[in-house]
Amino acid sequence: MNGWFAYVWWSAWFLVAAAVASVATEWLIGWTSARGVLDRPNERSSHTRVTPRGGGIAIVAVMAWAVLLAAMLWPNSRVSLVALLVPALAIAAVSWLDDLEPLPNRIRFGVHLAAAATAAVFLGPIRSADAGSLGTVPLGVAAWPLTLLWIAGMTNAFNFMDGIDGIAGITAAVAGAAIAAAAGCLGLEPVAAVSLAFAGASIGFLTCNWPPARIFMGDVGSAFCGFLIAVLPLLGGETHGPRLAIVAAVAMWPFIFDTAFTLCRRAARGENVFTAHRSHLYQRLVIAGWSHRAVSTLYGGLSAMAAALAITPLRDAGVLRTATTVTAATITVGMALLLALVHLSERPQQAQPRKRWGPSP
Repeated sequence: MNGWFAYVWWSAWFLVAAAVASVATEWLIGWTSARGVLDRPNERSSHTRVTPRGGGIAIVAVMAWAVLLAAMLWPNSRVSLVALLVPALAIAAVSWLDDLEPLPNRIRFGVHLAAAATAAVFLGPIRSADAGSLGTVPLGVAAWPLTLLWIAGMTNAFNFMDGIDGIAGITAAVAGAAIAAAAGCLGLEPVAAVSLAFAGASIGFLTCNWPPARIFMGDVGSAFCGFLIAVLPLLGGETHGPRLAIVAAVAMWPFIFDTAFTLCRRAARGENVFTAHRSHLYQRLVIAGWSHRAVSTLYGGLSAMAAALAITPLRDAGVLRTATTVTAATITVGMALLLALVHLSERPQQAQPRKRWGPSP
């Protein structure tokens, strides 16, 4: 597809996915509320009112249809697209059950690993790491464990980060759009179609989840989104998979950094990293007084900026070295900025005198 027809086609594909997801999410607000699928505030919550959850079902439904349509439009990619969809639906199913009634961690993580292994077996692992201007680094025997870690890790990291209004939806939209743009530059139309539908579905969901949210994504959506973002690059095969993977990783760097930093911080303090908490960087910003809208916009903006830089060399190979350097610098500055904002935002609270017990002198 070329020229104006391609522009109209891809725009319509994106807009239809967004519109269907928006309508479906709106309907899910009433459906989940009527069935008592509600998120009730507790001491670890970042919200103060009872809100229905499970809105991520809209994203799951749109993506199922998008993958099936893509399989019909590009028959040569049918097997790989099915290999993407089936384990992703397994992730959604176990996560929906967890939304209804909390499941033991061993069951959830077991399904996550099984789904990751299934995708890696049928699509192939990421056998090399794209280091930009430094070339590619063969992973050798580490390809399989690193691919499983990437998929299972991203599935759970995305789930961990879905704690305030809008942050998961906007990041999923940016990541989907980034992978779609990269796949388009590499001539991978089926991958571009599925990724663009994912970005559209995430935008559609955001119409009901942007602060103040009227419905939450739930584990059914967050785990599904994390899994898709991790596995979509595998559709690029051994040739293009590493390039798509680095674009996905760069787009997701705020989530990856926040999750890794928080886990390391909690482990260093001797805390149980598997227990619920409110110590993620984004949560600390909210506790310090930032609005959900501000924090979600910050994370989405940082993600979009880095993703745009990572895609640039795919359009113009002549700027590869410069783009690699600027992207690395942008992420480094972004990490420092996040930590500085948290520190500066928490200082007024730390400076307050501790409450005295008993009568004042």
